[in-house]
Amino acid sequence: MLQPKKTKYRRQQKGKMKGNAQRGNQLAHGSFGIKTLEYAWLTGRQIEAARQAVTRHMKREGQIWIRVFPDKPITKKPAEVRMGKGKGAPEGFVVPITPGRIIIEAEGVPLDVAKEALRLAAQKLPVKTKFIVRRDYVE
Repeated sequence: MLQPKKTKYRRQQKGKMKGNAQRGNQLAHGSFGIKTLEYAWLTGRQIEAARQAVTRHMKREGQIWIRVFPDKPITKKPAEVRMGKGKGAPEGFVVPITPGRIIIEAEGVPLDVAKEALRLAAQKLPVKTKFIVRRDYVE
């Protein structure tokens, strides 16, 4: 599961998700990718499930890049605990996603294989996504 080895602070505020992705919104490595159309928090488990779906369908051919990393700690209080007494203990890590962010890129497989593999990955994620192809791609 993806998570940082070490963080500067154990707890972090929730923050606001607004606007479109300013970084990570262009294909950088591969010829194909999936781009988000919504705001969400992706957990390490969701990213790993998507990665496994892509790898299995591509039969370990080609190459994939995961363009996001969960480094925001999320806290949770135990069930049936009274109000107050401070912030809860860290539960896991997420990555905040804004519309336009590229999550996964693929390369080295035919268009139809990549399209199906990334469709399977998109099913594992809690956001609507769009399949994109590099502008100068030729089969």
